[in-house]
Amino acid sequence: MSTATTSRSNRDALARRPWRGRVREYDLFKELTVALVVVGLLIVGLSAIAGSPDEPSVTLKSWAQAEPADFVATATAELGGTSDSAGYGPPYNNTPDATQTIGAFDLQSFSGVRLPIDTAQDLVITPLTTLNVPPSAALDAWNTAIDTQKTDWTAAYTDALTNTPDGDPAQVATGDYGPVPELTGALLTMASQGALDGVLNAQQSFYNADYTRTILFLGDGAYFGDLATAQHLTGDQWGMMNETGNTPGQSWLWLFSFWYQVEPFASAPNADLLVVLLMLLLSVLLTLVPFIPGLRDIPRWIPVHRLIWRDYYKKRATGRG
Repeated sequence: MSTATTSRSNRDALARRPWRGRVREYDLFKELTVALVVVGLLIVGLSAIAGSPDEPSVTLKSWAQAEPADFVATATAELGGTSDSAGYGPPYNNTPDATQTIGAFDLQSFSGVRLPIDTAQDLVITPLTTLNVPPSAALDAWNTAIDTQKTDWTAAYTDALTNTPDGDPAQVATGDYGPVPELTGALLTMASQGALDGVLNAQQSFYNADYTRTILFLGDGAYFGDLATAQHLTGDQWGMMNETGNTPGQSWLWLFSFWYQVEPFASAPNADLLVVLLMLLLSVLLTLVPFIPGLRDIPRWIPVHRLIWRDYYKKRATGRG
């Protein structure tokens, strides 16, 4: 019989022998209860000290109440088709030359217009028609006007708001603005009362979790961007990896945020597309590291792993590993 077989037989014999050492009672339920209480207290305590802040949601109501002038200016831009959303391109509309491209490569247009949005109709006109007492005369005037007339009205009202102290609609000089002041004023009242949030999100179905329209509307104004700047969440503030408040965020996203801080990405109009393609290339290179001469040899040239696993390599060198 070999030495290995004898050793294994001895271990098996010892394992079958009854335990004759010291014993004591063990209460599994008591241990479970104590563990839950201690862990629960730790979770609550650490959450209160270092948890993510519970910032209130930004809504159309809070925007209209905090910055009514900005809300009216943005609603006017939605009517006139001059907002960022109106000229974004796919997947919201087919605005010419609006997509991010690299030469003939137009990744943004590949999926087509999947979420069609007419900013004037979907964000202003349709919500106003749901009011118990809608501004019918203003709606009729807008719906029956030709496109050039609508453009002239909104352009004139936009200029008037710009030349008004603090953009206050109540101080706008008299001019030919058509139904635009009445429409935007009614929408402001609707938003201030909290009705616009529900109506805007319920256009698809009664139960809806799609907040695309609300987010686009908010993003077209200055209020939402100012909140992001105050919380250090914009692109030039490494916003992708930040958390609201003075709290660490998603640190693993630092590489995405990094490219937006350096040229040519920082000033490129197609920065999003460039960053996505660069990260895709880096991911492929990471996957292929074992097959790329030079890159796969870096661990041999810079043996950091030997420092981390020094005990293993020490035993291996002495023949005890």
